[in-house]
Amino acid sequence: MLVGTADPRILADGAPKLPSFDTDALRLVGVETLQVLFEMESAGTEALLPPGLHPTLPPVVTWLVQRVDESPWGPFGLAQCRVECRSGLRPRGFLRLGFVDEPRAGAALAERWGFRLCPGRIVLDRGYDRVRACVEREGKRILELQSMDPQPLRPGDAYIVANVHLAHTPKGLRLVQVDPDWEVERAERGRPLVDRFDAEAWNSAGVRPSHPVAALFTLSSMTLPALRYVSRPDALAFQATERVDR
Repeated sequence: MLVGTADPRILADGAPKLPSFDTDALRLVGVETLQVLFEMESAGTEALLPPGLHPTLPPVVTWLVQRVDESPWGPFGLAQCRVECRSGLRPRGFLRLGFVDEPRAGAALAERWGFRLCPGRIVLDRGYDRVRACVEREGKRILELQSMDPQPLRPGDAYIVANVHLAHTPKGLRLVQVDPDWEVERAERGRPLVDRFDAEAWNSAGVRPSHPVAALFTLSSMTLPALRYVSRPDALAFQATERVDR
């Protein structure tokens, strides 16, 4: 059985802090999401995940770039780099690092759901023949993605794997399960392209995209959940999952 080999104590450097698990669900409206999936070279994949998570075969990296129109903090952009994995039997995307362009949104996402985020500039541009996304950090472009030749997709066929975040919590260092509820109004699939990816800037040294898998664009509402479960990062989810008290 494949499991992650990264030392959770090293992964915890820079991990966010959740002061409590007492967070209510939050519905975000007018959410545009571009998801791009690529297979990546398998060498070193286990070192990107803690021992509590299982790598996928083949290994896959996912980028999510989002523009949110309505939130308690106003409009904001969010971009994430995730390594696909399993927690027990459930598919998950382990967040390596994300970027956000609204400080109040970034602070709330970190403190309430454990998103590991840095400030950045995020662009998501949708045209008739492509969807383009780019992320800049301190004036340097660190990600450029495209979904080419989009074709309509039934909203019910759109699928985005739920997140798992490493964070300092009242129970100690834990993997926090964040499973948003999506109300998809429109969906398109396209041909994925990665024009630029600075792995080190995304805390993802060792991620080497090798083969395109899929690109998905959705217009939806997204509800971030009340937290229910966490698990220890050093043990498998079957033995180490805990229900949280609010």
